[in-house]
Amino acid sequence: MSTRYLVAVDGGNSKTDVIVATDAGAVLGRARGPASSPHLIGVPGSIALLGGLIGQAVTQAGLDAAVPLDRAEVYLAGADLPDEVRILTEAVTGAGWARANRVDNDTFALMRAGTDAARSIAVVCGAGINCVGRDADGRTARFPALGMITGDWGGGHHLSELTLWHAARGEDGRGPVTKLTGAVVDHFGVGSVEELGVAVHLREIDPGRISELTPVLFSVAADGDPVARRLVAKQANEVVALAAVAADRLAMRDEPLALVLGGGVLTARHPLLHQAIVDGAATALPRAEIAVVAQPPVTGAALAGLDALGASAQAKAALRAHM
Repeated sequence: MSTRYLVAVDGGNSKTDVIVATDAGAVLGRARGPASSPHLIGVPGSIALLGGLIGQAVTQAGLDAAVPLDRAEVYLAGADLPDEVRILTEAVTGAGWARANRVDNDTFALMRAGTDAARSIAVVCGAGINCVGRDADGRTARFPALGMITGDWGGGHHLSELTLWHAARGEDGRGPVTKLTGAVVDHFGVGSVEELGVAVHLREIDPGRISELTPVLFSVAADGDPVARRLVAKQANEVVALAAVAADRLAMRDEPLALVLGGGVLTARHPLLHQAIVDGAATALPRAEIAVVAQPPVTGAALAGLDALGASAQAKAALRAHM
């Protein structure tokens, strides 16, 4: 039987990873590029960016770029709603990278990277937060994941903004006194949180730097500050709530399942946050086994491709070992 080839894509809000592999699990080519979420650069921009990266990986693999691969697995941040998945699927099909393809949200790639279990739930908490689930029959559960407008709470950007918010209110008296105030002032080297807020407003300090405050929050929480600890506790509750609702939708709350945690906020394993999630999951999902993703999510995209090609367990183990 001739070798079959697949391309796997994990496209996020900050970077995009592409690999080309064989159905035996050998990784032949890799490429990395900037964010490819269609929410950020539009569908045509996303397809153009992916096409360039796939071309790099195919060339590195020593394959003929003019010949379609056997399978493309494309997982993108921003593929949240059914219509978005449909539009992106049509665009990927039109690009002709492979004879068959699948497009879905990048959280599914993270989930597959974290477990081989048939019943699984993944919660990603990085810049934002999202959750997906899949049962043994292949049914899925998902959330719109469009931010506060669809009920989301948390993720690195939100936590950093809340850190600044509480620091400001602790400074001027509208909120409880908190060590976040001094920590924020020290981090930016300013005279006060109010001074920081004005500097951000006037673009004297890049507003994007506010995201630097997420580690500050966890450091202050570890020191025992009540305000910071409440934020960390709420983030843990949100992670558990997402997983529990996904499990309920798939009628597997009391079933054995894998709970995969990913994204920078969760993979950092901040002790207060991680232990709170473990404790909460023990009650909400009593038969869940928690796994923190140790491999890049593009690994999961490639494994999903091997699943679709009917590859052997040895091939999947080989790919995991390579990654």
